[in-house]
Amino acid sequence: MLGWAVTFFIVAIIAAVFGFGGIASASAGIAQVLFVVFLVLFVVTLVMRVLRKA
Repeated sequence: MLGWAVTFFIVAIIAAVFGFGGIASASAGIAQVLFVVFLVLFVVTLVMRVLRKA
């Protein structure tokens, strides 16, 4: 999931360089959503691992 977020971020940067503002904005938004989902899943996984060992 983090790989997809980085991919969309790179697409956003390249689109912004070439002047495609709409595509850059959409790609940046998708990258942000994917990154937040990754962070939430990561934290949930850490909590579950701590609770499982206790």
